[in-house]
Formats: sequence, C-alpha cells, structure tokens
Amino acid sequence: MTASNPEQLRAQILDLVREYHAAAFLPQTFQPGVTPVPYAARVFDDRELVSLVDSSLDFWLTSGRYAAEFERRFSAISGCRHAMLVNSGSSANLVALSALTSPKLDERQRKWGGKRHLERGDEVITVAAGFPTTVNPIIQNGLVPVFVDVTIPTYEIDVTQLDAALSDRTGAVMVAHTLGNPFDLDAVTAFTKKHGLWLVEDCCDAVGSTYKGLKVGTFGDLATVSFYPAHHMTMGEGGCVLSNTGLLKLIVESFRDWGRDCWCGPGKADTCSKRFGWQLGDLPFGYDHKYTYSHIGYNLKLSDMQAAVGVAQLDKLDGFIAARKRNFAFLREHLAPLEDILILPEATPGSDPSWFGFPLGVRANSPVSRDQMVDHLEREGIATRLLFGGNLTRQPAYKGQAFRQVGKLPNSDFVMNNVFWVGVYPGLTDAMLDHMVETFLGVRDLAPTPAR
Repeated sequence: MTASNPEQLRAQILDLVREYHAAAFLPQTFQPGVTPVPYAARVFDDRELVSLVDSSLDFWLTSGRYAAEFERRFSAISGCRHAMLVNSGSSANLVALSALTSPKLDERQRKWGGKRHLERGDEVITVAAGFPTTVNPIIQNGLVPVFVDVTIPTYEIDVTQLDAALSDRTGAVMVAHTLGNPFDLDAVTAFTKKHGLWLVEDCCDAVGSTYKGLKVGTFGDLATVSFYPAHHMTMGEGGCVLSNTGLLKLIVESFRDWGRDCWCGPGKADTCSKRFGWQLGDLPFGYDHKYTYSHIGYNLKLSDMQAAVGVAQLDKLDGFIAARKRNFAFLREHLAPLEDILILPEATPGSDPSWFGFPLGVRANSPVSRDQMVDHLEREGIATRLLFGGNLTRQPAYKGQAFRQVGKLPNSDFVMNNVFWVGVYPGLTDAMLDHMVETFLGVRDLAPTPAR
C-alpha cells in the first residue's frame, strides 16, 4: 500500500531511485579498441542520484540547504575559511578577478601591504599557455594581461620572467596550476608580497594538490575551483571561489549576486538588522538594502540540485584523488621506454599533484609527429586533448586585444605544436590503462622505415 505521508513518500521515491540506478547504469565489459577510453568523465553511483532527487523534491530552485552544506564542508576540505559557490569554474574566475576591482578594498589597503583595487588599464601577469577563462576576466574588466612563458615538463609559469613582466601598472598575478601540477608558489608568493600584488590561484584542475605540504588555494588572496564533469569532482556545472578574508568573501558574493550590497541569502531578509537603515551613494536614507548595488555584478549562483550532487561527491573526493595519483604513476612508469621520443611530465619540486591529466611533449627530433600519435590513439578509442589553448596570443579571440608579452614565448609555441594529454581520471580500469600503454608503445611503428 502506498504511503500518504510526504516523508514516507519521499523515502519510497528515493528507494526507487536506488533501484533505478542499479538497473539503468550497469557496468560495461571493456573491449580494447572498441570501448572508448575517455580523457575524463563523471564517476558516480546511486548516492548522487538520490541526493539530486531529494533536492528536487524540495523544489527550492536556487541555492539552498545543499549549497550551504557544500560550502561549509568544502571550505574545511580546502583549508580556506570561506567557500562561495557559483555556476561554473569560469564564473569563479570572473567573480574572483572582478572582486579585485572593488573600491571597497581600499579600506584595507594599509593592512594588506599596500594592495589596492584594480583599475582599468592595470596589468595582470598570467601565462600564455593556459585556459582562456583564466585570462578572459582580465580583459572583461578592462585590464591588460601580461603573458609570460611556461617551463617544460612542468608546464607551469616561468618564474624567471616575473621581474621582466612587472611594470608600474601591475596589480595582480592570476595563474592556474596546470593539469593539477602546482606552480612554484614560493617564488610567486615572494614576488607578489614584495610588490604588493594580489594573487589569484586558478585551482580548477588541482583540487587536492599540495605544495610543501600545504593545499593549493591557500596561498593566494583568492582561489577558484571547477566542478565540471571532467574535473576532480562534479556537480555537472558548478564552481567555487575560496578565500580566507571576510571582506573578499562579501565582495565575491556581491559580484555573484547581481552586484547588490546586501548579503542576505536566497529567501532571507534583514540579515544586517538595518535593511531600511542604510544611506549609500546618492540614494535616499533608508532605501531598501536588498536593492542597493555596490558593484556591476551578475547572477552567477547555482541551483541547489547541482549542490546536492556535489555533497554526495565530497564523500568520494579522497578516493578520486588517490586514483588519479595512482593512474598517473602507472602511466609514468610504463611509458618510460618512450622517453627518447616523448617528454614525460614531472611534478614541480616540492609538490604532490592531484593530477587532472597526463601531459606529453613530442620531442622535436621525434620520427613521429604529435598529429600522428593523436590519430593513432584516437583510432584505438583513447581520447586525447591538446593542452588547452596552446599559445593564447596566437588564438583568434585575442587578435586586436591589448596585451603585453615577455619575449617570444618559445615554450608556449612548443606546447601549441607538440604537446597533448591523456586522462588519469578515477573511472579508468586496469584494462583501460593496459590498453593505453600497449597503444602508446605501438607508436614506434608509425615512424617511416629508413630508406636503404
């Protein structure tokens, strides 16, 4: 007999969801060369589906109880005081960089070693061999990216170029931990502290990575994370901004929530206990604080249903990270015989990466080109990806945009022409990894036979 009590009905629905998962998501037998080997994919079980449906039954369509739980738990996991959810990692980069343009920051300028809010025309140092949405917020805020090169085989910022990138308009450094490999945080933080610059760590590929025992994301003024399905954990779409500073938290939330000055959560009112007691700008005294705007903001919140998936994923995050490290180590060991034609990746000294992917550089003197290798792997069902935008200064999107660059960026060009990566995500089975290695070892057969 069907229950009529809402809570009993909810329990029945969730039990059926578990049954549905068992019937709908059966494990597949791997067939080498037939079954795809993705570079990344969502890894989930019935707990994510149950959490998602449980949230949907609340019909609370914006951020709610699951978002609050996720922010609380993820801030503890990340080692930061504050975690602010947004709808994507790209949005996280946008609101993090935008937050640094807030005049409210000048109230703390002396406390923060002379740092000031960024103004149009100020410069932000970043790398040319990166992902576009690490750079795009710089341009979108009327700032000027200053591109420096990367080092190989870490694919991280070349810190020897920082001094050459500096000018009297430099205000910040915004760099990603490429494919989970931490950049030289000692050198970068020393540089930013010496010159009173903001530091934004793009950790979208690096959840769980550490540098000298400390978690990435805890070094910068702000850090960003992505929860896209390809990443270390997922909400489908989703992202997060991290900070240890209360004022930056409020500014990030303002840019995320339409630019409003009010910090009430969805469905809340009068958190500040003086909703009609403010006088800001040229508004009349008592103008409703919920409709007072201190920034040119956006609506970049995520739904509680997305957060519900993330809450379930948090319980598995340690296992995901361990699997990525294990898969990386397997490939690193078994592809060593190819080091004469492939540059294998290396961790930054002092770091313990939570790898997002396994990058490979095809040596300049290799008898087999990158395109030949990629075609060979893809024919065997092994998904490959290039290292994001290669040299971004050569991308059509940046033609006509104002930027500076340090030198000719030869390593970024090498990345553009010679580098690709394959997956290490937790869904890879032993059979998939064996197939990857066997296929890689066969690339020597692609080389043309020397003429006699």
